[in-house]
Amino acid sequence: MQDKIKKILIEGSKVLGICFSQIQLELFSKYLDILSRWNKKINLTSIRTPREICIKHFLDSLTSLTIINFCMHQESKKKRETSVIDVGSGAGFPGVPIKIMLPSIKLTLLEAKRKKTVFLAELVKELDLTGIEIVNNRAEVIGKKENYREAFDISISRAVAPLTVLSEYALPLVKRNGWFIALKGKGYSEELKRSIFAIELLGGKLTKIEKIQLPILNQERNIVLINKIKNTPNKYPRGKGHPKKRPLNI
Repeated sequence: MQDKIKKILIEGSKVLGICFSQIQLELFSKYLDILSRWNKKINLTSIRTPREICIKHFLDSLTSLTIINFCMHQESKKKRETSVIDVGSGAGFPGVPIKIMLPSIKLTLLEAKRKKTVFLAELVKELDLTGIEIVNNRAEVIGKKENYREAFDISISRAVAPLTVLSEYALPLVKRNGWFIALKGKGYSEELKRSIFAIELLGGKLTKIEKIQLPILNQERNIVLINKIKNTPNKYPRGKGHPKKRPLNI
């Protein structure tokens, strides 16, 4: 089974223009084993077959690597470590796959559900990954806290909320001149139109959209890149549940 999984990852990596080391392949194989084991106890993901996990979670998370490398290149000019926060990390996507490929980043995994943060802690321990903080809280809460507000070079999120809502979760966490990356599927264009007001109000500016085909399945993916050009007004994020109940453009 491990050989089949590695073959899928290697095949997908060629499409994405990345290259796995043997150590990275082993880490993804171990990640799959841990996720599959825990998924029998708690509902971490509805995607359960090894093949689907490799494609729809691992490779899908890695579709953002080109954009992340672009952002890191901008940050490297400042000669400091790149800090990344994965908002709504769930079972570790996309943050942990990115960390496996880019071990030098300082990663924070933000997840509101306690049972999922317990899994994340065990995952990080078993994979022996360093430079990772796991935070069990809501984005609306830590976005107001001094240690997290406008503290990150990059905020990234996948399959969490519509972009109007997600922008209020993510942009208050990003430093001025930092980046917000949203991984979106095929129907992103109307969602993006509805979110421009919120993005600009929160200090962001749409920079570009990278269109990518998910390897093997050939499904469309869109990586939305937003630059934080000014500080987020102090009133945002609003309180618990408010971004979802009353999106900023409504």
